[in-house]
Amino acid sequence: MAFSIRLTEDERALAESYAKIHSYSLAEAFKKALFERIEDEYDITVYDAAYKEYEESGKQSRPIEELWKELNI
Repeated sequence: MAFSIRLTEDERALAESYAKIHSYSLAEAFKKALFERIEDEYDITVYDAAYKEYEESGKQSRPIEELWKELNI
């Protein structure tokens, strides 16, 4: 699938500079940026759900030092 986007000259120059620094084509740079953003948002959504579940469970965290003592570390 192919698509096009419109960029201002400044946006295009910035995108081309970024692609060049990372040795990507402009298409690769946009594709990588898109999928990294999708992955980041997915990770945040999963974290938020897990943290909400943790809070609702009533469990509480404790200092790591307590765990070390418990494990004789």
